[in-house]
This record gives sequence, structure tokens and C-alpha cells, in this order.
Amino acid sequence: MPETDKVFAGSIPKFYDTLIVPLIFEAYALDMAGLVASSSPDSVLETAAGSGVVTRALAPRLATGTRYVVTDLNQPMLDYAASRQAADGRVNIEWQQADALKLPFEDASFDVVCCQFGAMFFPDRTAGYAEARRVLRPGGRFVFSVWDRIEENAFADEVTKAMAELFPQDPPRFLARTPHGYHDVALIREDLRRAGFASIHIDTREKQSHSPSALDVATAYCQGTPLRNEIESRDANALQRATDQVAQAIASRHGEGPVAGKIQAHVIAAAG
Repeated sequence: MPETDKVFAGSIPKFYDTLIVPLIFEAYALDMAGLVASSSPDSVLETAAGSGVVTRALAPRLATGTRYVVTDLNQPMLDYAASRQAADGRVNIEWQQADALKLPFEDASFDVVCCQFGAMFFPDRTAGYAEARRVLRPGGRFVFSVWDRIEENAFADEVTKAMAELFPQDPPRFLARTPHGYHDVALIREDLRRAGFASIHIDTREKQSHSPSALDVATAYCQGTPLRNEIESRDANALQRATDQVAQAIASRHGEGPVAGKIQAHVIAAAG
């Protein structure tokens, strides 16, 4: 994975949170919050928290006094997440920059570790899962999600195809390579078993992605994800042109005005 796949800086966090989050992340964040809160945990660790969509959904569901530690490798994203979190004196939210593969916490510190759409970015997934298991208390759960293959996710697939038309000699493949590059259920199970998890449940969930316009979808993907880094590395002046081309491609398939497309992800719950 190129280092640029992990760079969420500059204006990306704002576009990510205001456009891509409601487009594809919010619905799954509600699922994640429900799964985590269902066991009434006393302590929760969230890794790869991004701009805080799960944090905002989960914090109100946790019991008074719950310890909730929210982490991300990328400090700009974590800062943005903290700035968006409503004050809530019931739950003690701690914000800490941390690498999910080298967690700065003692063994058996948390009842639940959760991670929404972050595992795809781990350079060593088994190591990341082993770290989650290390900091879990006996009987604790690791709850996380990953995207299914890109062909099951309409807008991401259409964006990638439009990029191939714009840059035929060197098409940007960020979306297929990283967000949608870790979808093999058998591989996910094997990685978790190698990390020491024995009980593994995987639920594949289809949802609908909605947006006010094709342009909003195009802006979300082209300017609110590391795809932007790939576009600008090929042509520093091509960002708006790429956004417009993607918007045209999506509108030609989904129509003018509000658009909707299929999204699909695997939601995983594992225990030692």
C-alpha cells in the first residue's frame, strides 16, 4: 500500500466528514454503535476513528461513567473528530493518537475494541488483530467492518472506472486497492484465527447510499479521500476536471438530481 493511501490531511478531513460520511459511513456507524453498546461495556477502545462518525453514534448509547478511548493514526482526522463531538458529561471520552498495530495500552484494558472501515489500511492485519486481542479483557469482543469488493459498491466502482478513462496510462486505483481491497471472507477469518480469535461471526450487509446530487458524490470521493492525492500526483491541475468527469459518469447512470447506489460491507464480531 502506498503511503499516500493513508494521508488524510489538508481539506480532506472536512470533505470526508461532510460528504463521504453521510454518503457511505453513517448507516454502518449506527450498526457498529448498536453492536458495541449491546454488551453494556465499561470500557471501549475505538481504533482508526477517522472523523468520528462512530464516536458520535456510540457515545450517547454508552452508560454513564464508561471509559471511551478514541484513537486514530492520523492526527488531523482525530483533531477534526474531537472538534465535532458534542459535550457529554456522562461518558469520559479520551482522544489519543495511536497506531492500531502498536497500541499504547496495557493488556486486558478494554471490554470492546471497535474499528469501522480501518482494517483495510493496516499494513499487517494479523498484527493489528493481535493487538486488539491483547488489550481485550477475557470475554471481550473485537467488532469491526470492512468493505465488500468494489463491484458490490456502485459509486466507488463508477468513480474508479471514470478515473481509468481520465488517466488511461496510469489510472488511480486507490478505491479498489485499499478501501475495497480486503473483502475475502475466508482470508479475514484466517487472519483473525492467526491473531488468536476463536469465535468469529461475519455478517455481510447491503445498504443504499443516498446523495443530493451526482456532483456531491464525485466531490466526496475525489476530494474527500486519498484518491485526491493520486489525482493531483498525476496532474496538479486535474482535480476539478476529474470531479466533473466523475459527476457526469454518475449522472449518466443514476440521473440528475438525488442519486442512490448500492453499498455493501462485512461486519465482523470476534472473541478470543
